[in-house]
Amino acid sequence: MADGDEKEDMETRPAFESADRGSFINISAVGGSSSSGHSILQFSPLQSTVDEGFWRKLADLKLEVLGISENPLEVTGFYAPMFHEQVSNHLKLLSESLQPDPGRGTSVSIKFSGNRNLCPVPGILYNMNTLDTFKALDRRALFNLEVQKIWEDIHSGKVEEDSSLLCRFFLISYADLKKWNFYYWFAFPALVLEPPAMLTDLRRASEVFSIEEGTALLAACNEWRQSTSTAGVPFFLVHIISNVVVRLRPLRDWEACQQEGGKVLLGFYDPCHLPANPGWPLRNFLAFAVVRWGLERATVLCYREKGGFGDLQQCLVVDILVSTPPGWSNHELVPKAVGWELNSHGKLGPRLINLATEMDPKRLAISAADLNLKLMRWRALPSLDLKCLSSTKCLLLGAGTLGCQVARNLMAWGVRHITLVDRGHVAMSNPLRQSLYTHDDCLNGGKLKVNAAAENLKCIFPGVEAEGVSMTIPMPGHFVTADELSNIMKDCMQLKDLIDSHDVIFLLTDTRESRWLPTLLCADANKVAITAALGFDTFLVMRHGAGVGLSIDTDAPKMLGQDGPLEFEDLAASASERREKRLGCYFCSDVVAPVDSTRNLTLDQQCTVTRPGLAPIAAALAVELTVSILHHPLRINAPADEAGFDDSSVEQPLGILPHQIRGDIAHFSQMLIKGYASKRCIACAETIVSEYRTRGIDFVLEAINQPTYLEDLTGLTELMNLAKHFNLDWED
Repeated sequence: MADGDEKEDMETRPAFESADRGSFINISAVGGSSSSGHSILQFSPLQSTVDEGFWRKLADLKLEVLGISENPLEVTGFYAPMFHEQVSNHLKLLSESLQPDPGRGTSVSIKFSGNRNLCPVPGILYNMNTLDTFKALDRRALFNLEVQKIWEDIHSGKVEEDSSLLCRFFLISYADLKKWNFYYWFAFPALVLEPPAMLTDLRRASEVFSIEEGTALLAACNEWRQSTSTAGVPFFLVHIISNVVVRLRPLRDWEACQQEGGKVLLGFYDPCHLPANPGWPLRNFLAFAVVRWGLERATVLCYREKGGFGDLQQCLVVDILVSTPPGWSNHELVPKAVGWELNSHGKLGPRLINLATEMDPKRLAISAADLNLKLMRWRALPSLDLKCLSSTKCLLLGAGTLGCQVARNLMAWGVRHITLVDRGHVAMSNPLRQSLYTHDDCLNGGKLKVNAAAENLKCIFPGVEAEGVSMTIPMPGHFVTADELSNIMKDCMQLKDLIDSHDVIFLLTDTRESRWLPTLLCADANKVAITAALGFDTFLVMRHGAGVGLSIDTDAPKMLGQDGPLEFEDLAASASERREKRLGCYFCSDVVAPVDSTRNLTLDQQCTVTRPGLAPIAAALAVELTVSILHHPLRINAPADEAGFDDSSVEQPLGILPHQIRGDIAHFSQMLIKGYASKRCIACAETIVSEYRTRGIDFVLEAINQPTYLEDLTGLTELMNLAKHFNLDWED
């Protein structure tokens, strides 16, 4: 077998040199003549067309399913008889050519059976991981493998049951998904008859058949093409019983046709439009006829169409002399074959297509953004749930230094729904530390932070759904006058609606009291709440525990990607045990209610003065903690892991899941702390949540206007009074 020894540099793309260069002939002439006066039959090479959808589907399959696998994939190509007198039909690859789940082996051709314009033929795709691997492929071995399959299908009789096997093809490819470059090369293996088939006569079908025969032939062809069981069968027998009786029959009826008498022609869907050359599929058909039926002379109908129906002016009738090549009787001896497709320069070599210029810029940005995340699943993190991340809605309370960093990190993890809440304007001092703002955002009094942040998020990544909400968060200690009452009530309701409509709430504001109402609302709605707070050189990042008063039946967490609840020991605990083990919130360690912390402050106290590197560290940890929660089987109910916890025995792909992370950049240190919910917490205690559920907005207003109300309600006032009267005797 000779398919040529090729050499090529992919970057310069010169022609491959090949011993079979002569197999790709000048098809403008019928061919050279032999000593007998007959011409050598020459064939028009089959050409390929790959739809853009195929490459998109391959890219998705590579990222989502295949990963680093280079195993061959079954593909289905499609071709049809020529239907335009000036253009040959190509073998096409569509998005449907690839199986959605290669592991299941579902045949794509079943879906297209009966489609007269999409005759399915089987193929194999070898997609490589790197360009070097693509260049180093043993193409000769792959080619020989496909030739052997065709040879075995002919000898085994499989072709008589599925004639499309004669059109087997394969392609090699490399997908550069960073640049959206696709290198590929088709091969359409065809057995070589030696000595070659000789052409004794070639005429249009209209010149061969009488009017009666032609009418009967077209009727039979149209019936074959319209039947759902035969429309996709590219090779057939034309049985002419009489001038008015013509039938198209499958290849397995060869013996029956011989016994019944009449003329028998070989017929095939001819994709070629040339008036003096049959198409490439005839090569293997002749080889099949020689091996299985021992033919020495054959008349072939090259079936072509015009306007969707058979046309005798376009169809060719070819008389051919063939001889059985030496050695073909030996099944074990695979004959020589040719069939590598020429590239766009008319030389042996691969083709290159770049889809980046064809893609919508927004779609290209989304694809590029997802690339790194999808590559994580190949080796490092196979269980990464990108659908969960992309569908998670995050609410960021605060659009300052922390809010900007958190938003960007969320986008990097694939979160696509981000809402920012703030009431400030962009100041001249902001852009240096707050990464979503520019100098232009500061001009003319400054844009609203939430609007500028949302706009700039979309500029960074057009695929994000970013929204800004300018509002004030009601806070204890910030007294509400009668004139302000209606606005505060609206703010309370708006904040509640925002928290209810989001999955993860980030508390990133710069005062303690502004975190109280969001913490209460998250405890009431059982939302994942993440707090990040900064000192000058210290930070706190923590996750709040689950809400109170939740039943196991209705609030049991679900495993990612599952429809039903899973059984865990933690879920089997009684409700009282769960309340005891509930992790604390930001306020659980406090013994005083929040007050107005913004009064009577010097300039350095009015601004959030921190070391510049602190916010990016805290923001990154807050987002990493969030992603870990979303991937934990128990989600918000996940217990807290501590330093030194061995996570090898549990399914936690992202490592341990702490409760609190306290960092000190002055000492470059970090501590993991676990704290349980306090029964006297002024934000998440059962007494507080129950009172809020009973009184609603009236409770919130009383907490805002009465400095000691929360302390009185939770018993903190009584506790502090007891502490004042507690006498402690020290022993020497």
